[in-house]
Amino acid sequence: MKLISWNVNGLRAIMGKNFMEFFEAADADIFCLQETKLQAGQIEMDLPGYHQYWNYANRRGYSGTAIFTKREPLSAAYGIGIEEHDKEGRVITLEFDEYYFVTVYTPNSQSELRRLEYRMKWEEDFLAYLLKLQEKKPVICCGDLNVAHQEIDLKNPKTNRKNAGFTDEERACFTRALESGFIDTFRYFYPDKEGVYSWWSYRFRAREKNAGWRIDYFLVSPSLKEKLQDAKIHGEIMGSDHCPVELDIDL
Repeated sequence: MKLISWNVNGLRAIMGKNFMEFFEAADADIFCLQETKLQAGQIEMDLPGYHQYWNYANRRGYSGTAIFTKREPLSAAYGIGIEEHDKEGRVITLEFDEYYFVTVYTPNSQSELRRLEYRMKWEEDFLAYLLKLQEKKPVICCGDLNVAHQEIDLKNPKTNRKNAGFTDEERACFTRALESGFIDTFRYFYPDKEGVYSWWSYRFRAREKNAGWRIDYFLVSPSLKEKLQDAKIHGEIMGSDHCPVELDIDL
């Protein structure tokens, strides 16, 4: 199976660029979006052969997630069952026979770390949610996790130590997810690969200089390790400040 995740930073904007061209060329079994920035009814996607699932933020033009899947799931759930966290359209969970599939858009801690305290609560509750799912079936979780885990995962670690996405607190939360058994699939295949990023600031010609961060991930339960085939980051695909990430898995 070919799985794709992409923070599109506004689906309507990218539809006028290269979205459908990449979507059709990718021909993914499951294709996930984060930061759709849509309300219900604002876009009609004609995707023959795909079932569509959307989660919207209460606030207009903000956050939002979607999953397009060739195979129809047994069920779909929106959010993680905690009202405090479920107003921003950040999580969709599809249940299949053999596994759960989750896409997530993790809250950004924001400038001056205004939202770091909330982010810590989110991290704790979201990991608990994944682990509860995992008690029943293996989990595949993808999306914009808004954290570069190690220094290898961003171009300028030293100058970003106290910035959102690379604080000690956020990195420790990601470490806890790995310690609980989840596998960072890109690092599983490419533990030492440098200079591969999934997000670049729109400022300072960052993408041109490849001054990026790897903050988009596929995580999987340890029981799926033997089924992993490859992980890719499509840095050549433009259209958003993020690029698509991919997991190939034998399911």
